[in-house]
Amino acid sequence: MRILLVEDDTHLASILDRALTAKGHEVDVIPTGHAAVTSASVHEYNAVILDRQLPDMDGVEVCRALRQRGNEVPILMLTVRDSLRERIEGLDAGADDYLGKPFEVDELFARLRAVTRRKPVFSDPVIAVGPLRVDTRAHSASRDGRAIELTRKEYLMLEILAQNAGRVVSRAELTEFVWDEHHDPLSNALEVTINRLRAKIDAADRPMIHTRRGAGYILSAD
Repeated sequence: MRILLVEDDTHLASILDRALTAKGHEVDVIPTGHAAVTSASVHEYNAVILDRQLPDMDGVEVCRALRQRGNEVPILMLTVRDSLRERIEGLDAGADDYLGKPFEVDELFARLRAVTRRKPVFSDPVIAVGPLRVDTRAHSASRDGRAIELTRKEYLMLEILAQNAGRVVSRAELTEFVWDEHHDPLSNALEVTINRLRAKIDAADRPMIHTRRGAGYILSAD
């Protein structure tokens, strides 16, 4: 995933940048609210990790500015102020979740997984990739109008591939989204799930899931 990290504490930003990068994510680190709003308006992110206390804008203002621009990117807000009133204010501004400081990095990963699995209320729940349709509301898929029966992990893998259609999704991204940080990196579960998914959605004359050796997998109708 591509993540916008908005944090003015350089020490914490460096720790989170390294941790997220180690998981295979692409991270843009920005220390101010105004720059964050600009960056999120120019670039497409899968998630925003947003500090509540920034030097130029309150995180709530940043969140509200993004939502007013129609940006429905999942937002995880970080704060040292963890009162009920503060949380309600942030959620009302459009944040998807709140995480109080200090926190464990594993909890941040879990919260990040949760908010990126949720879909914006006003977005089209159906992702179309050529003859393939993925319904993110019903957690179902079809190809050429034929329903495809999927396990939970097969569906999650297909969903992240469909959300990133035309772009290579790394093994780390797939593992993070479909499993969790406790997944055994030596396990062949990813390959097994990919192969099962291919058998269900690929046509013999028109495969859609392609391997990019050393990089990951890509879903494409071409």
